[in-house]
Amino acid sequence: MGVIVGVAVAVLILVLIGVARAVKIVREYQRIVLFRLGRAIGIRGPGLVFINPVTDRTTLVDLREQFLEIAQQTAITKDNAPISIDFIIFYKVADPAMTVLQVQNFAAAAQNVAATTLRSVVGDMMLDDVLSKREEMNAALRVRLDETTERWGVKVTNVEVREVNPPTGVQEAMTRQMSAERTRRAAVTEAEGQKQAAITVAEGSKQAAILSAEGSKQAAILAAEGERQAAVLRAEGLAAGLGKILVIARDLDETTMQLQYLETLKQVGTSPSSKIVIPMEVGGVLKGLNEFLRLGTNGGPSA
Repeated sequence: MGVIVGVAVAVLILVLIGVARAVKIVREYQRIVLFRLGRAIGIRGPGLVFINPVTDRTTLVDLREQFLEIAQQTAITKDNAPISIDFIIFYKVADPAMTVLQVQNFAAAAQNVAATTLRSVVGDMMLDDVLSKREEMNAALRVRLDETTERWGVKVTNVEVREVNPPTGVQEAMTRQMSAERTRRAAVTEAEGQKQAAITVAEGSKQAAILSAEGSKQAAILAAEGERQAAVLRAEGLAAGLGKILVIARDLDETTMQLQYLETLKQVGTSPSSKIVIPMEVGGVLKGLNEFLRLGTNGGPSA
């Protein structure tokens, strides 16, 4: 009885082990390449996959994008300058079956292909282009690597050159060139600043001259306007005075005018001048005055 129980337990254990080996859980980003009796019969997954543990064998393939670092490789440029470059390859499995069937070790194969491809690409470029046109070099590497890895069921999605180390002499020349370029930019910036400052000063002087001329113009206009108004007022005053004199002169008789004339002569006589010019009309004035006095003595003119 005990032997039967032992056998039953052993059989149960073997069954559980067989079931465990027969069931595979495949994640969403994984696929299983299934081999039966050594022949590839297809791809399984994702999810729960049942296999025959006796006749079937599986290889798990990761479909996520991965990267491969390529260590520094020395290449010769088109102008015979040695240069060291290291870069990164980003790739993704496009066909899991081909990845398993066409290449034994993709990482090692990709590294060797990348090294030879790098030398080929760099050999077609000048040193200045290698240093300045990284995007073009990245694109060329990606295209050539993808042409090779396509038959392995792998798609190269991107290539990024990480570091470029030119020879020591070239580095020193680049340093001097960079220093000269910075000096040139500083001189250009300083000259541009001086130019802008001169333009600003000239513009300020121009505006000041315009404002000064405008002020002088306004002052001249105001002065001329003042003089004009003063002349108008003087002329108006003179005209008013002459008008009053004319009005008063109309009311004066001849005798009053003669008395005014004599009063003027009296004032002239009191002058310290040694010469006195007596107008010719003084005789007529005196005659008229004599007539006036005679009439006054006789009691006025007869009717």
